[in-house]
Amino acid sequence: MTRQELKKKKIGVLMGGMSAEREVSLRTGKAVLGALLEAGFLAVSIDAGRDLANRLATEGIEVAFIALHGRFGEDGTVQGLLEMLGVPYTGSGVMSSSMAMDKVTTKKILLHHELPTPAFKVFRRGEDLDRLLDGCRHFPLVVKPAREGSTIGISIVRSREELAVGIGAALEHDELILIEDFIQGAEVTVGVLAGEPLPIIQVVPKGGFYDYHAKYTAGQTEYLLPAPLEGALQQRLQQVAVEAYRALGCDGAARIDFMVREREFYCLEVNTIPGMTETSLLPKAARHAGISFTELVLRILDGVGLRKS
Repeated sequence: MTRQELKKKKIGVLMGGMSAEREVSLRTGKAVLGALLEAGFLAVSIDAGRDLANRLATEGIEVAFIALHGRFGEDGTVQGLLEMLGVPYTGSGVMSSSMAMDKVTTKKILLHHELPTPAFKVFRRGEDLDRLLDGCRHFPLVVKPAREGSTIGISIVRSREELAVGIGAALEHDELILIEDFIQGAEVTVGVLAGEPLPIIQVVPKGGFYDYHAKYTAGQTEYLLPAPLEGALQQRLQQVAVEAYRALGCDGAARIDFMVREREFYCLEVNTIPGMTETSLLPKAARHAGISFTELVLRILDGVGLRKS
């Protein structure tokens, strides 16, 4: 649909939801809604609870702009519902969203495509923890819930004892846990918009770790834009970001996170619905490329459709 056609449709900005990232999603959704209204679109906010199908019908929603983060929004579930209802939506489809949300699946796909990612192990609730601990001899390691975002439940561990504690903390959020090698280096992120890379941002948290507090508290993180990397390395990072985007079948906007160590780099994860808050990385990169926040929202909206998978 063209933008003029979309202006005749009622757009529901799906926000909030039921995940641990609800508050961030509300901020993303509010910013997106404001941009759509400013640009002259007929848009309303929809808090995506278990009554979502009824809300969409009651409100007469014809197009969905998905501003949800985490489970029940970024993981293919809402995308599947919208496919069933025949409501066109923004971003990646059911399968792509589901694969990217699962960090273990993402890493397996990256490895299949020979894209660099840290070595890892996987632990599932109920498995032999002692056996896993005995098999981890090189530290530090990073422990993550496999299907959460915004660094929720993540920890860096430096001993067998800390690993056991980290796994216990991660299990509070997910039954599937990713344990990967810790890469000491610079954390960078590459936004991809409709298959094209945006400028690279280096993230420098004041506390040394880009956790939830550093991500969403103004002034707690320094953003180096453009990232102070030599030209050939920047080009390679952008190329691999696009390759990862395509390998997972992404659509619309995505953000690919990396760790860089000297001339080597490692892909950590792919985010299919990047944050759009005042501290979010994708809008910063777009702005540096000359794309205003409102134009960024409209370019994401340009890709609205039904994906079928």
